[in-house]
Amino acid sequence: MTDPLFFEPARTFTVGEIAALTGADLANAAYAQTPVDRITSLAETGEGALVFVDGKRNAHYLANLKATAVLCTADIADQAPAGIAVLVSKKPQYAFATVGRLLFPTAVRPAPLTSETGVSDRAYVDQSASVEAGAIIEPGAIVGAGAEIGSGTLVASNAVIGRNCRVGRDCYIGPNVSVQYALVGNRVFIYGGAQIGQDGFGFVTGPRGPEKMPQIGRVIIQDDVEIGANTTIDRGALSDTIIGEGTKIDNLVQIAHNVRLGRGCVIAGHCGLSGSVTLGDYVMLGGRVGLADHVTIGTGAAVAAASGVMHDIPDGGRWGGMPAQPMKDFFREVTYIRKLVSGSRKTREGSDD
Repeated sequence: MTDPLFFEPARTFTVGEIAALTGADLANAAYAQTPVDRITSLAETGEGALVFVDGKRNAHYLANLKATAVLCTADIADQAPAGIAVLVSKKPQYAFATVGRLLFPTAVRPAPLTSETGVSDRAYVDQSASVEAGAIIEPGAIVGAGAEIGSGTLVASNAVIGRNCRVGRDCYIGPNVSVQYALVGNRVFIYGGAQIGQDGFGFVTGPRGPEKMPQIGRVIIQDDVEIGANTTIDRGALSDTIIGEGTKIDNLVQIAHNVRLGRGCVIAGHCGLSGSVTLGDYVMLGGRVGLADHVTIGTGAAVAAASGVMHDIPDGGRWGGMPAQPMKDFFREVTYIRKLVSGSRKTREGSDD
């Protein structure tokens, strides 16, 4: 539920404003001035609430709906109960998210933990560092020698920006984040506990066992990237680790040295990308996907959750399984195994008779 203790709406929107902002069609103009001050799930509705219902498969939710307004597709709009403002949209969830961002901006861009502005006198900023006007450096944060922080960026408490790092404008560097050996673009959000630019897992066999291979590359994070809490991105060994523009990375993801991610990739939690993996643009990895080193995943490919990828995947491929293979082959294999198991069970049951 929307708890005003944590998320207070920026202001109230009318149904008419919502229609204009989202491009939705208001079915009954009489509701144009009706106020909306919160978004809710279908299970937690009530006065002032906006909800969404997407497609015929979810139409049954409309029957007993108690909300102020609903965003829905045209094919089910006539099923909404009387007394509810109906906003017809081709993409109800997208429109709903648009309204949510306007109502609760701090839910998508974290606010400062303190009321301070500018550079806190309880932060450490090296005298050779550059912090543009409009940036906020909170208490306990550290900005190292030669580092640069752009305007509109928030560096939260206990975050560390290492020597000579660059962080662009309108970024968010969360509590306890460490950014080292990295160049960070504009509008990049790095959430609490993430570690950027640690040394990669590089060792060579020596007379006394594994010995360190120097990791002297960087991490390059392009514009509009989001990196989830406690995710780790290692700096390159000799070349750079690169995170492409607009890529979104979930919590608890490991990205090893020399990995190169294209634009607009989506990587779910618990994924592990081994050294020198390359992802094309708009690749999607489900949760707990593991990629072997030097694997290349083609543009637009998708890998099902909990898959283990040992070989390259072509552009647009849909793969899954352990080891991963094209989805049609994976499903064919699963079906065959189930038939074998079923036949074996029937044979055993027949022998018992």
